[in-house]
Amino acid sequence: MKNDNDGDKNAGLLPDDGVAGTLVARVWTSGPQGGPAVVALREGGVFDISRAYPTMSTLLDAAAPADAARQATGERLCSVADLLANSRLGDRDAGRPWLLAPCDLQVVKAAGVTFAASMVERVIEEQARGDASRAQALRGKVQALIGDNLAAIRPGSEQAMALKALLQQQGLWSQYLEVGIGPDAEVFTKAPVLSSVGTGQEIGIRADSAWNNPEPEVVLAVNGRGEIVGATLGNDVNLRDIEGRSALLLGKAKDNNASCAIGPFIRLFDASFSMDDVRRETVHLVVRGTDGFTMRGINTMSSISRDPADIVAQTLAAHQYPDGFMLFLGTLFAPIEDRGEPGAGFTHRLGDEVTIRSARLGALCNRVTHSETAPPWRFGLRAFIGNLAARGLLGGRPL
Repeated sequence: MKNDNDGDKNAGLLPDDGVAGTLVARVWTSGPQGGPAVVALREGGVFDISRAYPTMSTLLDAAAPADAARQATGERLCSVADLLANSRLGDRDAGRPWLLAPCDLQVVKAAGVTFAASMVERVIEEQARGDASRAQALRGKVQALIGDNLAAIRPGSEQAMALKALLQQQGLWSQYLEVGIGPDAEVFTKAPVLSSVGTGQEIGIRADSAWNNPEPEVVLAVNGRGEIVGATLGNDVNLRDIEGRSALLLGKAKDNNASCAIGPFIRLFDASFSMDDVRRETVHLVVRGTDGFTMRGINTMSSISRDPADIVAQTLAAHQYPDGFMLFLGTLFAPIEDRGEPGAGFTHRLGDEVTIRSARLGALCNRVTHSETAPPWRFGLRAFIGNLAARGLLGGRPL
C-alpha cells in the first residue's frame, strides 16, 4: 500500500513500510450503533474487530496480541487511505470513521528526565524558577559545571553517586539530577483513563502558561500481565514555567484537558518490529506556526539513559495495572531556539501544528489550542461502558 506522505505538514500517518506491520487502532464510528471501535489496519482496509476484542486492553491481554489482531475477523469499515484522510488536521466528515487515541482502559504513565539533554534543561527550569528570560544565562552556568557527558553515566552507578556528591558540594544538586542519574526513575501519571487525544485533534496548553513546549516521545503499550507488547508515539506537552516554579506543580503542568496526545495507532511486536527496534527508533518533530516560524527537533532512543524495559520494571515494582498501561519514555528534545526576543527561547503559540514522526510508528499530528477552549472531555468510563453495552459488545466477555 502506498505510504500516504505529503511532506512535513500532516505527514504520512503510516510507517515507512505501510501496513506491513501489525497496526491496531481505535476509531470513532457514527450511526445508531456508533462509538469507539478497535480496528486492525490491513492491506484490504480497516477492519472492526470489536466483536472479538471490545477494548484495546482486551486485545493487548491476548496470549499473542499480534497473532490475535491478524486472525480476528470483522466488518470492513473503509480503506486505510480513507481513514487517514478523515483523521487529518482540519475538518472531518462526522459520518465516516476517524482515528482516536489507540488506548482505552490503560492508565497513561510517563517517565521524566530519562535523557541527559532534557535533564540539564529541567535543572535550568528549576534554577530559573519558571522564568524563561533567565534561562539562557543559567544554561551556560549549569553546562559549565555539569558538562555534556552525562549520557555516558549509568543511573545509580558508583560513577553517578560520585558525581552526585561533587554537585552537592558545589550547591548544584537538583531533584531532576536525582531522578536523572540516581537509582530511581521518575514515573508519574500523565492523564486519566480515556482522556488522551489522537492524531488530527487539538492539543492543549493552559492559557496561563507563557513558557511551554512539545515533548516528542515513544510510548510503550504494556498489558495487564506487565508485558511490553507494542509501541506508539506521544506528545507529553510540558508547561515549563509552571513546573519550573515547583516540582510539586507537576500535575498542573502535565495533566490538563487535551494535554496528552497518543497515536496514530499501536504497532504490535511481531516478526517486523521488536523491542530492539524501539531502542533504535528516531523520532522527528516539526512545529509550524501561523507566524511562519518552523522548528525541527529529534529524539534518538539510542541516547536514553535508562533502558525502556527497566523503566517498565520500575513502574511495576510496587503497583499492579490489571488493565495495562501506556508509558511515555521521555525525550531527548529540549527546545532552546529563540522564537521571539533573543534569549527568550521557544514557546508555543496558538495554531501551531505539531508533527511527531518515526519510520516504524508513523506520524502523530495535532494543532495547539488552550486547554480551556479545547473540546471538553465528556466520554469517560461510564459513557464508554454504557456505549459498549448498548452496541451489544459485552455479552459476558471481558473488557
